[in-house]
Amino acid sequence: MTNYIPELSVLLQFALASAILAVTPGPDMALYVGRAITHGRAVGLVCFAGAVTGILVHTMLVALGLSALLVAAPAAFLILKIIGAGYLIWLAYQSIRFGSSFTPRDGKVSKVGTLWGHYLTGIGINLLNPKIVIFFLTFLPQFVSAQDPNAPGKLVFLGVFFLLVAIPVILPMILAADRFSAYLLKSPRVMRTMDWALAGVFGAFAAKILTTQAR
Repeated sequence: MTNYIPELSVLLQFALASAILAVTPGPDMALYVGRAITHGRAVGLVCFAGAVTGILVHTMLVALGLSALLVAAPAAFLILKIIGAGYLIWLAYQSIRFGSSFTPRDGKVSKVGTLWGHYLTGIGINLLNPKIVIFFLTFLPQFVSAQDPNAPGKLVFLGVFFLLVAIPVILPMILAADRFSAYLLKSPRVMRTMDWALAGVFGAFAAKILTTQAR
């Protein structure tokens, strides 16, 4: 088991880089923080759980070498970009068309959809983002030697370790975002502005995904 754990100096460097990356805004963060504000803490946490699942899947793909194969195939990468961008555009449309999907009634938030549906959304926005594929292909291997016979195991360990660093950083954002819901319930215009802002964020990341280069 210890053969799969990188040296302490490598782990410290990786932890610092992971913490910085965790607070960098992206479509995942826009999703679970936005939904924590508009739909409540549970929904934000479930979306985050979906994103975490997606990261674990990406980690396994990198360890198995499948992501490298995907990026090496231009047609497959192009299809993934189109699907990923289309998914973000759909989320932007949902934000504008249906808004926060609740009205200030008795001070309670009326959630729309099931927790399972929000969980799948979290997975989808993560798995269909080719920028994350590129991230794991370029970021994780920097901390593992290609000649190391334990490289696949170390890549899996680093992927899990990334989550151990990122989760304590991201959870407070979701928990704090939920507290703003009471204020938003009293401010429909603010909620609508946020809906458009989130749609803009999703649209911007969709554009970035379409311009992502495989190499």
